[in-house]
Amino acid sequence: MNQTEFQKFKNWFSGYAFSFKGYDSALTENTNLKEKHTYKVCEAILDIGKSIFLNEEELILAETVALFHDVGRFEQYKRFGTFMDSKSVNHSELGIEVLVREKVLDIIASETKDLIIKAIRYHNQARLPESENEECLLFSRLVRDADKLDIYRVVSEYYAEQKQGRKNKAIELDLPDTQSVSDEVVMAVINRKIVSFKDVKSLNDFKILQLAWIYDINFSFTSRRIKNEKYLDKIWDSMKEASIDPYIFLLVSEHINKNIS
Repeated sequence: MNQTEFQKFKNWFSGYAFSFKGYDSALTENTNLKEKHTYKVCEAILDIGKSIFLNEEELILAETVALFHDVGRFEQYKRFGTFMDSKSVNHSELGIEVLVREKVLDIIASETKDLIIKAIRYHNQARLPESENEECLLFSRLVRDADKLDIYRVVSEYYAEQKQGRKNKAIELDLPDTQSVSDEVVMAVINRKIVSFKDVKSLNDFKILQLAWIYDINFSFTSRRIKNEKYLDKIWDSMKEASIDPYIFLLVSEHINKNIS
């Protein structure tokens, strides 16, 4: 892959995202949200890639994976009015359908195309398949870390603005904003495991799931960025009224510090 091919992809993506704007205010707002998220994930994946000394061609490939990782989100929200896969469709698979239907990746080698599609498919799975080759796993880990980094930014900003009255049901995944926390969610963190989305019943559960993402961070650069930006602190601060056991925050904080050292 080269920079010319990537620029063609970027031009297509910009036009595709624009085509979803103007139908109604909610669709436009959430299209803008996901478009900005995509560009931020592109920035993050380059930062992570440079930290592990990827070469120029590898960085272009990584940025392409990031550019298309959430391309299914636009059609998902237009059709279903939610970003919650369990109430609509798997946005990764929908994104792959879009790329295939539009023949977006047909200008590059089939091996590279297959790698990009696999990395998109794996970016939102609970675990990566152990049977995959190391190259595919590398780019899958890169986009998973970059995606989490920017979601941390998005939700940290949103939870602060929420206190001032902002409301976006799509970011909250239509979850009830109650003080309750599921036992299964708490136990997952205590056992140092990622939280299964099937156990998430409330917005506070979702916030704890986000805290537990640190158990699935792959690169030390990502851990340092999370700590430096105080993302975990900001999410935890947004749950103060729920009287959640502070041991949860202690565990995730210890884990992030260990990843950095």
